This record gives sequence, C-alpha cells and structure tokens, in this order.
Amino acid sequence: MGDPLSKHGSRALRPATLLVHGGGTRSPFGETSEALYLTQGYVFDSMEACEARFKGDDPGFVYSRYGNPTVAMFEERMALLEGAEAARATATGMAAVTASLMSQVKAGDHVVAARALFGACRYIAEDLLPRYGVASTLVDGANLDEWRAAIRPETKVLFLESPTNPCLDVYDIAAISTIAHENGALVVVDNVFATPILQKPLTLEADLVVYSATKHIDGGGRCLGGVILGRKDLIEGDLQQFLRQTGPALSPFNAWVLLKALETLSLRVRQQMQSAARIADFLAAHPHVSFVRYPGRSDHPHADIVKKQMSGGGTLVAFEIAGGKPAAFAFARGLEVIKISSNLGDAKSLVTHPATTTHQRLTPEARAGLGVTEGLVRLSVGLEDADDLIEDLSAALSALDRRGLAAE
Repeated sequence: MGDPLSKHGSRALRPATLLVHGGGTRSPFGETSEALYLTQGYVFDSMEACEARFKGDDPGFVYSRYGNPTVAMFEERMALLEGAEAARATATGMAAVTASLMSQVKAGDHVVAARALFGACRYIAEDLLPRYGVASTLVDGANLDEWRAAIRPETKVLFLESPTNPCLDVYDIAAISTIAHENGALVVVDNVFATPILQKPLTLEADLVVYSATKHIDGGGRCLGGVILGRKDLIEGDLQQFLRQTGPALSPFNAWVLLKALETLSLRVRQQMQSAARIADFLAAHPHVSFVRYPGRSDHPHADIVKKQMSGGGTLVAFEIAGGKPAAFAFARGLEVIKISSNLGDAKSLVTHPATTTHQRLTPEARAGLGVTEGLVRLSVGLEDADDLIEDLSAALSALDRRGLAAE
C-alpha cells in the first residue's frame, strides 16, 4: 500500500507533510507552534449570539466538553492523516472504543466481535454491552464463516482489532466489511497496533476507526488520549451526541501534546518498525524462543493479508519463551535496556507478560484459545539502537541457562 494523498488547502499532501502542517488554526498572533487554548468556556458578545451558538446557527465553541480549538486541531489533523471525513477525540483509547460501540446500539441490538481483543475491549463487548440489553457474540476473527454465521437480523456492529493484542493476528478487514455491509451492519476497527501510518481501515471499507492516542500517537509515555474517525454522518450523528452528553472529553493540554507528537509519528513508526523486523529475525533463530509472531515475516500465519492491507509489519513482536511463566519472568529480570510496562508505542522499548497483565482477567482456557500462553511475551520496540536491544535480549535469554530455566 502506498501513501495516499489527502487534500489540504489547494494541494494534495502526503502523510508526513500533513503530520506537520495539517489541522493548524492560528490565532491573530500568528504563532508557529499550535496554540494551547486551556479554557473551560467561551465568552459571547450577547445573549442572542450565545443562543445562536448553542442552537448551531452560528459555528464556534460553546463549552470545552463539547469542543475546544486545540482539540479541534488534533481532530482535523488525525482526519487528514486517516483520510476520514471527521474525527472526535476522547480522554482515553478505551473511551473511544466504548463510545464508538455504545453510540451505535440500543437495547435489543446485537454486536459481533473478534474473540482476540485487548482485555478491556473484550470486557466492553462481552460484559458491559449485555448489561444494557445488547447481546454479543465472539468469533474467531480469521474465520470469515464464523463472522457470517454469527450475524443476526438485529446485528448492528462488527468489532475487531487488527493486528490483535497480543498475538498480532491480522484479519481481512475488507472481507469482514463486505460481510457486515451485506447485512446492514457497521464495522469498527481498533487500529492502534498498525497505526495510521501502516494501515488505513477506511480504505478497506471499515466505517469507524478508533485509536488509543496514548500509544504511538503520543509516543513518549506522557499523556492519555483517544480518537474516533469515520464518515461525517456517523461522527456528527449519534456519536457526537453520546460524547457531548456523557463527557469523555480530551483535555486541551493533552490534545496539544498529541498535536506536537504527530509531527514525528511517521519517522518514529518507521524507525521502530525497522528495528522490530531485525529483532523478530533474531528471536526466531534463538534456541530459547519457541515461536515468534511478527506481521512483517513471511512465516506469519496471515502473511497474505498483511501484504494486502498493511504497508509494514509494525512495531511490536510477540514471542514465546520455552519454560513458561518462570522463564518469562526470569527473562524480564535479566533485561537492562528494555523496561517492563504494559504500555506500548513508546520511544522506550517495553516488554510485558500478557497472561498476567493485559489478559489476566480471562480464564486460562480463554487465554489458551487466543494463544496467550504462560511463556508469551509482548515486546514494543522503541527508538533505541537496534543492536543495543538485540544485545539486551540476547543477554537476558542467555541468563536462563545460568538459572536452569533454559529449554531442554
């Protein structure tokens, strides 16, 4: 997939340029950097002007829970990058997921979701929605027949993440979208692992795309944020009302941080991806590693889909250390450069043990069904020198021999 051009001003610009110049709104002071409008409310010239603004007859801001100039700049830049008609920012990635689903359904409706989801996303689909009368069915996201079979007349949304957390399965978004649209349902894709740099779900006929901006978009471990993107009628319809009335608003300060971070997103993701590919190859050849899952490798089980819908393998590597949880924990203790954290997409390389963190709330049987074994480790590759990261991994794996935890 090549880099699409998006309209900005009188010219069509490529993503790296949009990340620097897109969505800028200057004040009368003509600042170079985007302004931070740290305000709760807005002043009106008259009660008549206030009335017109609240009725929507006069465009502008009325209250920062509804909208804010700095947040609006972040939304516009993300929409330009994604190729979306509109976007709305949220306080966190999970707020984006929750709003994208709950705004599209009511009691009596039905949602189909891929079984391989981040733990909190699975909670929304499997536990929260049914509390409000919305039934849900979980399917094997790679099995198109299961998607077809799960759809009912009352199905309103199909929800998936691709690549998945933590095993990096890749699902055929275009095929799933076709199934949904043939049955009058919408498709919501959590695109956080691929980032908007490497995958564009809207071009694959998805209806809404969600991100935890906390991850690669910020990229520095500083703040929380989320964003939902899609067609104007979907964003400015029920979704906008849901956000206005429930209030998961992104703070202007966080929006400003995310705006500045977007300027380097393309550079960061591509550098991290280069390192991740090298690390995946190193791990695949190591005797203490049972298997490696990286979308950029030819041995990925969905390599054909990766080639069709992604422009690169991404910044994460999943791998299993022989010896289960004791070996995985000992390996992590041996790391010096790579840090232990459940976050991802950071400038710092981070490692986590999904079975005891992101997916710990699932039953052992459910984890096993997803491939989340006791020895599975998820590595988010940062911006360090790839040679230093490989040396760190090598030393930690070699230490398993001294601890008597090496594979037989």
